[in-house]
Amino acid sequence: MLRTPLGLGAAALTAAVLVLAVVAPMLWTDDANAVDTGNILAGASGEHWAGTDNLGRDILYRTLVATRLSVELAVAATAIAVLAGLVLGTAGFVLGRRSSRLVSATINIAVAFPGILLALFFAVIFGVGATGAVFAIGLAGAPVFGRLTQTLVAGVAARDFISAARIAGVGRLRILVRHVLPNIAEPLVVNATIGAGGALLSFAGLSFLGLGVQQPDYDWGRLLFDGVGSIYVNPAAALAPGAAVLLAGLAFNLLGESIAKALGVGVVGGIPALGPAPVSLAAEDAPVEPAGHDGTDLVLDVRDLEVTFPGARGPIRPVRGVSFGVRRGEAVGVVGESGSGKSLTALAVSRLVGEPGRVEASRLELLGHDLRARDSRAQRRLLGTSLTMVFQDPMTSFNPTRRMGGQLAEVARHHQGMDRRAALARAVDRLRAVRIGDPERRAHQYPHEFSGGMRQRAMIGMGLMGSPALIVADEPTTALDVTVQQQVLDLLATIRAADDVALVLISHDVTVVGEVCDRVLVMYAGRIVEDLPAADLAGSARHPYTRALVAAVPDMDTDLDQPLAVIPGRPVDPADVPPGCAYAARCPLATARCRAEDPPLESDGTGRRVACWHAGEPIAVEIADREEVEV
Repeated sequence: MLRTPLGLGAAALTAAVLVLAVVAPMLWTDDANAVDTGNILAGASGEHWAGTDNLGRDILYRTLVATRLSVELAVAATAIAVLAGLVLGTAGFVLGRRSSRLVSATINIAVAFPGILLALFFAVIFGVGATGAVFAIGLAGAPVFGRLTQTLVAGVAARDFISAARIAGVGRLRILVRHVLPNIAEPLVVNATIGAGGALLSFAGLSFLGLGVQQPDYDWGRLLFDGVGSIYVNPAAALAPGAAVLLAGLAFNLLGESIAKALGVGVVGGIPALGPAPVSLAAEDAPVEPAGHDGTDLVLDVRDLEVTFPGARGPIRPVRGVSFGVRRGEAVGVVGESGSGKSLTALAVSRLVGEPGRVEASRLELLGHDLRARDSRAQRRLLGTSLTMVFQDPMTSFNPTRRMGGQLAEVARHHQGMDRRAALARAVDRLRAVRIGDPERRAHQYPHEFSGGMRQRAMIGMGLMGSPALIVADEPTTALDVTVQQQVLDLLATIRAADDVALVLISHDVTVVGEVCDRVLVMYAGRIVEDLPAADLAGSARHPYTRALVAAVPDMDTDLDQPLAVIPGRPVDPADVPPGCAYAARCPLATARCRAEDPPLESDGTGRRVACWHAGEPIAVEIADREEVEV
């Protein structure tokens, strides 16, 4: 910032104002208060550069001395605006969706009013004087900071490291203080600096109107009010305090703009200068006994899971009647195209679907504990220690403003009651367990100093701070090169084998799922359409969609002279699911019955489930030379 002429000039001007606010009262208070009845309302002269007031006091000295009170009041009003704005902007994050709607409506209404009206309104409530004006200007600026904070918080709250903290059972207030506020501090500081300039102008305006500082105290606005009365006799009496307001306001605004430009932070207006509820739906499919359920070693038991969001034309259900179970030590893969409901199913199981989404199920249990119950300390502890969520993007899995060791240690401190040193030692040990070299040094580094594969392994290490019984990995190898992908998958397999941990692996890569998992769930349009052993995925799949997914993956035997296999058409829009089988429009086996009746997910008695009226029937595929083959 200081390398640019504008930034250097703004910094110098702001520093001059602040220095003057400190030294001026110490040097010139006596001269400013000296009464000379023989020299009343004198014009500018060599003795009095800006003339005198109606008591013969030197206007220039009074303008210089008034710097302290003017700046102090502007800073106080800015502090009130920022604090009130933080409360308003973070209320929705801390209190929940319903409270957020009320706060948002309040902010929107307040922002719609001009700043001068709000300031005058609050000035009447708090009364005439400096104190009342401080609160009036501060509260008038709060809605703008509240809107800014609300927007910034919403952006950070969507990051994966916030979801990780929630899974770890960290309370909302602690997440706000430790994870959210540090990541929005820069734009808030920048806008507060600019807001101080606006507050300075606003305060001068209220004092000029007689609602601010009262005699015998004086600030620039009060001096400007007094000077206007003699402007035709001595124009300098109004010019001096007016120039001071202009220069100081300009200094704060230019400084904020320069900092914003240097940091690449957007700014909004600071303190203004004077101038349908979710609808519950029952499951359409009949309850299905999850495959492999024996009642003894079931880690995760999901029955009739539905996720509903409100939409313009009625409720949208991106997850519809999903039922499955995961046993201890078992690896279950979930595959399907984008938008099929894979990740949303994982978020629902982890209790990470926020308002306005609604999660419903006839059964949703982790280690026998009902996850449908109201949020409690015991449930947060269960999710924080027994369930590990590995997110898709490792870059957003950690708070960029905190060191890696501290982020891992937070889990142990929060759930296991360890002190800071013991928790950090545990974090170093977990980094070593996930094969991160030199873990002592790495624990003191920031996320950007880790490679993508290291961040993904560190994310797994965070989950191992407790004793997880279930790992939910949502596309854990996305954006990683092939070698690092294999390292991450090998690490998950090692953890699973060593501690008998259950694994739910969500992926687009059916080949990886077939190699890593014991069982595969194929999802389409929010439903499980096939549940089969991973060994049967490549050659014995019965649903046309499953076979199309497998055929679309090239291998070493793929004929390079022929076009690659594709699935015709586009996935179904969750807001417009057609009647009957959702895959019918893209299925070569579809009949009139498929378009009219939705097939239930039924077991064939061998541990496999499939939802298709034509399961297992051969499909004739037309290739480039117009020859038909069966697959």
